[in-house]
Amino acid sequence: MTRVETPVVSVGADKTVRSGLTRRRFLTWTGVSAAVAFTPGLFADSLSAASPARPGDHPFTLGVASGDPLPDGVVLWTRLAPTPLARGAGMGVTPVPVAWQVATDEAMTRIIRTGVEIATAADGFTVHADVRGLRPNTEYFYRFRANGHLSDVGRTRTAPLAGAPLAALTFAWASCQSWADGYFPAFDDMASAAPDVVFHLGDYVYEKSVGATGGRRNTTAVPASALSEMTTLDDYRERYALYKLDPQLQRAHRTSPFITVFDDHEVENNWAGPISEDDAPIPEFLARRAQALKAWWENTPVRAVQRPRGADVQAFRRFDYGDLVRFSVLDTRQYRSDQVNGDNDSPQNALTADPRRTITGARQERWILDGFASSRQRWNVLAHQTTIADLAREKNGVRAVSMDGWSGYEASRARILDGARDRRTRNLVSIVGDIHRNVVSDLRSTYTRDSPTVGVELAGTSIASGKDGADSDTSDQQLKAASPHVRFGNAQRGYVLNRVSRQAWEAEFRVSDSIASPQERLHRRAVVTIPDGQPRVDVRA
Repeated sequence: MTRVETPVVSVGADKTVRSGLTRRRFLTWTGVSAAVAFTPGLFADSLSAASPARPGDHPFTLGVASGDPLPDGVVLWTRLAPTPLARGAGMGVTPVPVAWQVATDEAMTRIIRTGVEIATAADGFTVHADVRGLRPNTEYFYRFRANGHLSDVGRTRTAPLAGAPLAALTFAWASCQSWADGYFPAFDDMASAAPDVVFHLGDYVYEKSVGATGGRRNTTAVPASALSEMTTLDDYRERYALYKLDPQLQRAHRTSPFITVFDDHEVENNWAGPISEDDAPIPEFLARRAQALKAWWENTPVRAVQRPRGADVQAFRRFDYGDLVRFSVLDTRQYRSDQVNGDNDSPQNALTADPRRTITGARQERWILDGFASSRQRWNVLAHQTTIADLAREKNGVRAVSMDGWSGYEASRARILDGARDRRTRNLVSIVGDIHRNVVSDLRSTYTRDSPTVGVELAGTSIASGKDGADSDTSDQQLKAASPHVRFGNAQRGYVLNRVSRQAWEAEFRVSDSIASPQERLHRRAVVTIPDGQPRVDVRA
């Protein structure tokens, strides 16, 4: 994709590493990764099966989105796909100019920026317009034009200036939206709230088959690749198209800018660095990871700097909202050591405590700690994938925890949380997804003996994964019984809507009794309040 930004012009009177890796194995892995980056044809489309777009085909079937807001700019995204579930999405190979406009009103009469992007087959005909020169903390509207067609109008908002006084912020976060498990009414509810920004913390798509009838959605309108696990770039592109056709997801993207990071299912369940769930050969898995992350970048409103280089992508990044909130968005997949104890819920032991093992990698760990040290914000947030807190359950009288979360990387967790305490980090909050349930916990560097509470963790439930869930299921009861640091739990579907001020953080856990249809409604299950200056919570159910 190439980009040309122009002065304002009219585009027409339009209608509205496994611990213990040897040096030799490490060099082999990095060599393979570098080779993947320069393998000719790695990202070639299956062009023989693709048909060119016709002038009458509407190309904006997958909607529009914005993301990664800065004080002076935002990324505008769309993807041309007149036949979105067909191989090649009906676009052929010819590059397409895509014009964009930014206005201060929803009717698009006060246009203040325009430009043209060239959408290409190499990037799946996606557009990432990095618009700059905007005013901080300001609402804008945008749209695209291609092949004589107009997209829907989207709303976005820039971030406040870093360090500038900010009285309040409204934001939401979501994760885990298995398309076949049900509908996405949470996104409709979120769009109605129109938060300033939305964080999507991973599992935007799932790699496993959705089934011949689309699971709970009971439809045959699925691409052929959705009948099996996705492994190639074309497969991943088609799965994103299937998800992005959902009108409720489109509405949420149209309403607020998203800050997005991947977890495991965008590639493969519980992958760890170069290690696949099924122990595929490292070169084979890195080739798959490269294609999966390319599709993630194509279908996400992120900047060019997040474009993968082979199997590697710079996903961790930071967003400061005035003097109120610092968000550090983490990547706990690319740099982690392999899970131990067979990646089964297990007691903690010498393997989980091994100081050589990491969930963040050394470079990202330094970046996190440097972010704590330099922050002047009132609230400091780690926005990431898996829980830091031990969510322990007793099995046959034995305390067991997940090996995929930070509880399986005890020394890594201690370095981060002790580092936050040593740097006197103010109001530390961890926001996560992954576990398909709402859980509020104390943040401590260890949970097997007394240690000070240094912050609060807010784990949000899934949008759809796990189907309807329940107000309290067996796992919820078990973890509450074995985890005295857990302050609230619920296992229904939904998301978390947050109102942050200088005095307090209010997290509203919004859930639905069912996701069996798109008409389901959400309600407030609980409001959790964190007061400024105190790592404790007040729960109002």
